[in-house]
Formats: sequence, structure tokens, C-alpha cells
Amino acid sequence: MRLHSVEAIAIDIPLARNFGGSTYAVLKRSTVVTRLRTDDGLVSEVYNGDNREHGPEIVRLILDELAPLLGGQDLFEGEAIWDRLFALTHSSRDRKTLMEAIACVDCAIWDLVGKARGQSVCALLGGRPPRRLPIISIGGYYREGKTLADIGREMESYREAGMAGCKFKVGGLTPEADAERVAAARRAAGRDFVLAVDANRGFTVEDAVRFARLVEPLDIRWFEEPCHWHDDARMMAEVRRATRIPVTAGQSEITSHAVRRLLDAGAVDLVNFDASEGGGVTEWRRAAALCEAAGVKMAHHEEPQIAGHLLAAVPHGTYVECFADPERDPAWQTLWANRPVIKGGVFEVPDAPGFGLILDEGLIRRYRV
Repeated sequence: MRLHSVEAIAIDIPLARNFGGSTYAVLKRSTVVTRLRTDDGLVSEVYNGDNREHGPEIVRLILDELAPLLGGQDLFEGEAIWDRLFALTHSSRDRKTLMEAIACVDCAIWDLVGKARGQSVCALLGGRPPRRLPIISIGGYYREGKTLADIGREMESYREAGMAGCKFKVGGLTPEADAERVAAARRAAGRDFVLAVDANRGFTVEDAVRFARLVEPLDIRWFEEPCHWHDDARMMAEVRRATRIPVTAGQSEITSHAVRRLLDAGAVDLVNFDASEGGGVTEWRRAAALCEAAGVKMAHHEEPQIAGHLLAAVPHGTYVECFADPERDPAWQTLWANRPVIKGGVFEVPDAPGFGLILDEGLIRRYRV
């Protein structure tokens, strides 16, 4: 079974308001749909990523640089195909964007292999039934005029949406002010609700440690990307030694080799490497193997349509993440037309072949770039 052609579509969906964290703004939901076809008519159906600046460039890379390397290739030689695509990164270029383009193609190949063999991607990776994971919503966004009572109502809305917990944004205020926000979230959510915090590299080491010590009594599942980017592995290792809250990072890395850097530095208790940022399923699987050998658990940055299959396939997988607020992620709410119903904080991994996605064609036509 050989690869025949590829279609890539960039999508931008405007959001009603800014869903920003400590170091960034989010005014639209962006993604790339990839349809890879075989010579006997199989078609992949998958969407990847949330690159709000370079969607059209990702599409150009797929069509102009990756597609010529795919034609006529055996679908079942995924490792060799990945190596051919990755070789393009050796020349000087925007490697991050290229790795996102490679991820789109790699995930499309895994989707096709699953369809060819009648198995889900989770099953291909060795995941055994029941294939399910707890699911948490990303939230706690900063908004002008947002009160502690508003934070409480937000946590209640996630419970009503069937979430097991929330990954809460911090790092944009003083440690004391952010700790007060997290305390309000814990009071409203209750002790049985998973609560993690994510600074998006917003703190210095000193502020990260001060914040961590303030929220330690609140049973925080993890402290994600606590420190500024420029020396993050060393700084996170310092924070990790100074607090009993587990430290998480990895979403900003684009290769398994970079994940190894975090492990070697003793910087993390969990790794949330993103398959859509780092070359797809093939490279994520390598990162997961490194983490398992190091005794480090796996999470995943966003992307429940991909992450559920990956995390449920490994013994050290933890939580699927989504945006339960329908205003934040129209892709999760509407682009994924056959999205599983969330109940009791549990995400059931689709059992259909490949990633099991059916996408809303009308939404694609309306918001394609």
C-alpha cells in the first residue's frame, strides 16, 4: 500500500475574547487538517496543532517540501519515511515550524496504518482495553475584572462539563496574587478535583519557589513550566529541589533529544511533550520511552484527539487535556464532529480505526485560510 497524494488545510477560527496566559495572548483557534491518500483509496482524517502565526507556512512546507518525498512510499515504512523528512531539518531554517509540518504528515500516516489494519492508533501502540484516561480542562485565564468569585464559578462549570480537574494559569501576577487565585479555585472545586498550575515560563526561580511554597497545602498535582525560557532546565531543577509539588515541562521542546536534556538535568517529574509540536507519533513514542526508563510520567500538551491514543497506550500516561470552555476551542467542540461524550471525568479513547476522527466539512470550508 503506497502513499499517493496529500492535502493540507490551515484553519483560523476567531475567538470572542482573549484567552491569554502569563506570557502570551490567544485571539483565534488555529490548526492544520491533513489528508494523506493511498493508491487504493484510503484517506487520513486528522488535525494537528494550534500555531496561531504559521499555519499557511506549515501547509506550504507539507505541500512543497514534504509531499515530494512521500509519493510512492510504502505506508508501512513509517520510521524510514520519518527519517527522510527529518533530514530536511539539518539545513538552517525554522526547524520548529518544519517539525510541526512533519508532525502533521506523521500523524496522518499513523491514521492510515490504523485504517489499513482496522485498529486504533492506541491499539497499534500496544494500548490494552479499557482505553480510558482522566480528562482535565485548561483554564484559569487572566481577564480584566475577573474576581475570585468568577474563578469559583469557572471551576464549577468544569465540573458540570464532566471534567476531572483543571490546569490553572499562573505566572502573570505576583506569587502572592496568583496563590490567592489558586486558593479560590481549590475552595470552589473541592479536594477531589485535580488542580495543576501552569506558569508558561512566567516566573524567576525565586518567585516560582515562593509561589510553590504558598500553594503546597492546596494539593497541587503539578507545577508546569515554572521558569523563564533562557535557562529553564537548570532553573526548574532548582524549583523541583525546593518544593514537593511535581514539576512538569516538555511542551516547548520539539525533539525527544530535548526531552532527554530535561531528564538529564533532573528538572521534571512529568513530561508533556506535544506530538503536534515535535514530529508526530513517531517522535513522541521515543520521548515516552526515555521517560519510562527515567521513572518520569507522561502528560501531553492539549490535543485530546491525538493525546488520548498516546497516553492510554503507555503505562506512565496521566491526563488528557482539553478546553472545556466552548469559546476557547471550537475545534474540540465542533470541528471534531464525533467527539466522545465526557462523563465522570473520564475520556474514552475512540476505538475506530486510526484516530477515529470525523471532521465537520462545513466548518473547514468556512474557516480555511
